[in-house]
Amino acid sequence: MEKISRTHVVYAMSRDNAPVATVASGSDVCFETCDCFEDQIASEQAAFTELDWSRINPATGPVYVQDANPGDVLRVEIKRITPTSHQAVMVTAPGLGVIGDEIQQPQIRTVPLEDGFALLPGGVRWPLKPMIGVIGVAPAEEPVSCGTPDAHGGNMDCKIITEGCTLWLPVNVPGALFALGDLHAAMGDGEVSVCGLEIPGEVVVNLSVVKNRALPTPMMSTADTLYTLASAKTLDEAAELATRNMAHFVADYSQVSLADAINLLSITRRSANLSGG
Repeated sequence: MEKISRTHVVYAMSRDNAPVATVASGSDVCFETCDCFEDQIASEQAAFTELDWSRINPATGPVYVQDANPGDVLRVEIKRITPTSHQAVMVTAPGLGVIGDEIQQPQIRTVPLEDGFALLPGGVRWPLKPMIGVIGVAPAEEPVSCGTPDAHGGNMDCKIITEGCTLWLPVNVPGALFALGDLHAAMGDGEVSVCGLEIPGEVVVNLSVVKNRALPTPMMSTADTLYTLASAKTLDEAAELATRNMAHFVADYSQVSLADAINLLSITRRSANLSGG
């Protein structure tokens, strides 16, 4: 199995990134990852003002997948996510997150991880469920920062992207140029404080090419659910885009009309992950 070292990272997904490995369709690949701060924080005594914010959300890769071409789909089966640290990092600071206007001083918190739980202040024990924050392929046009989600994937921060999930990514450039990073030991439906339980780790995925099955945006599947993922400037725009894409997917790959597809979504749809830009 090919193993990609965490020394090979990118900070933007781009068609100009040189691949660090080439694999055949159907290959298992192991990615070593840094945490979202590129492991700059070792303890709560780290100086917030000395963090290099140009090194945020490094993604390990990219990997060139043979036989992947524009108009295809890259199927990414997430087989294993293994944290490689016994602590996670969280940061809050003035101006960051939903209530950043009320935060007076920067705070760095290191959170012990023991026996499948995060040990939080106040005696709170929260179960761990490792997931992937940044995962995607190169976009067709301009580079996109690994801090931003878009139609190529990127910083989608969707808690469903965990072991057992399969991600379907539109291929925009030859080889797809797949990369991932920004693991969380646990995360809610949104990083309201600006981060989750940030960890380094190892991820094993299977990468395979589905020929001639173009998708406008990423999709996900689990044992019993199919999801569309959409990113936009507002939640309303993202919800509309995700719904529109799902309706067309159902109509294109089944025996129902577009009108019947949207009727079906009216009685079965639930929101997945809506990423504000």
